Amino acid sequence: MQVSSTSSTSFSSAAQSGGGGNDIAALQRKLRDLQQALKEVPSEDLDAKAKQQKAKLLQAQIAMVQQQIEALQREKQQAQLDKQREQQQAKQAREPGQGSKTPGLGASVDVFA
Repeated sequence: MQVSSTSSTSFSSAAQSGGGGNDIAALQRKLRDLQQALKEVPSEDLDAKAKQQKAKLLQAQIAMVQQQIEALQREKQQAQLDKQREQQQAKQAREPGQGSKTPGLGASVDVFA
């Protein structure tokens, strides 16, 4: 009884490299392929135990690929937030804030009656 399964190690290294949209797209293609393979298991020429085992392996791979996609999406979102924060801080550094100005002569007047 030979049960073949595709490996997701190459996608795991892609996820760890911190890649962007290309890695996500590749993982989504891999996910579709795995889901299609899972749909085809019942029609394969294997005994019931082999089919069950193959389906279980495919489901585990699908779960791993989904987790990798989610991790990359979170990483990408965090990178965007960090970039926005850096841009905002750089803008604030270029433009002196309203609260940081010291009042000049006549800016504050004490009134005594």
